[in-house]
Amino acid sequence: MEELVQMAKKFREAAARGEKLGLTEDEVRFYDALANNESAVRELTDETLKKIAHELAENLRKNLTVDWSARESVQAKLRLMVKRILRKYKYPPDQQEAAVELVLQQAKALGEAWA
Repeated sequence: MEELVQMAKKFREAAARGEKLGLTEDEVRFYDALANNESAVRELTDETLKKIAHELAENLRKNLTVDWSARESVQAKLRLMVKRILRKYKYPPDQQEAAVELVLQQAKALGEAWA
């Protein structure tokens, strides 16, 4: 029972964090994936990271298909789209590939709910 109470607290904290940042729950996950890179946090403003997270969530939601995780061609298209968005906002290239992979992992986790 105590574990359920702790989980409920974590969900409330996460929701409050999203509201504080002005992001949806999905966007917060992408924001966290992008902010995982220390040089990105240093070089980009918080507002820029929010814009990237918003744009990623919007574009991925529009472009995910039911079988995207099984089709290499669709994955390549999504990977390219994520890279373009990161370059557009001058995301630091040192960890860009890792960020792309994290974003795609988040998309895979969210994909079932979006489809």
